[in-house]
Amino acid sequence: MILKHLNLVNFKNLIEASVDLDSDVNCFSGLNGEGKTNILDAIRYLSMCKSYFNPADYQNINHEQDSFMIKGTVLKNDEIDVLSCSVSRTSKKIFKRNKKDYQRLSDHIGLYPSVMISPTDEDLIKEGSETRRKFINGIISQYDKSYLNHMVQYKRALNQRNRLLKHFQVERTFDEASLEIYDFKLIELIQQIHEVRLKFVEDFTPWFQKLHTQISGNKETVSLSYTSTCNENLAEQFTDSRHKDKLSARTNIGIHKDDLEFSIDGHTIKRFGSQGQQKTFLIALKLAQSFFIEQATGNKPFLLLDDIFDKLDSSRVANLMKLVSEGNFGQIFITDTDKNRVSSLFKDLNGTLAEFTLTQGRIS
Repeated sequence: MILKHLNLVNFKNLIEASVDLDSDVNCFSGLNGEGKTNILDAIRYLSMCKSYFNPADYQNINHEQDSFMIKGTVLKNDEIDVLSCSVSRTSKKIFKRNKKDYQRLSDHIGLYPSVMISPTDEDLIKEGSETRRKFINGIISQYDKSYLNHMVQYKRALNQRNRLLKHFQVERTFDEASLEIYDFKLIELIQQIHEVRLKFVEDFTPWFQKLHTQISGNKETVSLSYTSTCNENLAEQFTDSRHKDKLSARTNIGIHKDDLEFSIDGHTIKRFGSQGQQKTFLIALKLAQSFFIEQATGNKPFLLLDDIFDKLDSSRVANLMKLVSEGNFGQIFITDTDKNRVSSLFKDLNGTLAEFTLTQGRIS
């Protein structure tokens, strides 16, 4: 799977950009604020139908314009696919594949997988459990459509149950029979989602640990563990939690409370990992995501590496670049403020490298 060409109009600070891309490694260099990260985010849009950074589509429109457009030409299975995404301030997002609109954007997810590594990934370690659940959901949804559908159904049923609880609180009433209708639906979905998540963490962890060893030079031992409030007696849990749900006006049992714990040398990495160790942990986590998706779909994801050199010592940088240059990953896109660093690192490594410079939102 190769992105051959990318065309952007009014996407963030990129007023108009058109670029032919190398099938191996593409490096975009430039000063801060020139639009390097926006190139990667545009590719992410073509993969996932949304920005990696801004949840509201309109926030990605250039401040002085009314709409943006992203268009990409992808070679996949010896066929050319043309993907396009357009967003207007006054109408809904339009996403097309070979000039045909999608009825549901979820039908596109997983066809052109991607993995982004960004400085914002530190939120996986530093923020709450919701961020880590999104990480799990983002991976599984790219190869398991039934999981994605179950998550959509779960969120809908959970929101409906929470609205009912808030209604009870406002009206000073309570109807257990009405709640039980949603309980049965949630329990069914929880069992399906929980089983998939457990299997994912079990299969994913060895990939992650192997890659971490390669990048760190085997200097630390890392682990992942999935924690859940859900057990085999879900119906009993919902019944026992009913009084608490009534007081708080929200559902306190379910997979929306689950978490993924990160450890280094037997301790939580949030409290005991250095900045370099945390960065290494996150990079290994994301590279494992690429391997895992390839194994599940047969497609090597686009690998989007945004400002990955910060906080890593020279040995870890060298190990990382050696790893990504050995043909184990899909097409690679890198951003860096240092114009010469990537070319210097790739000088004695395998693969071809195309270099681009961004200046005032334009690519050369």
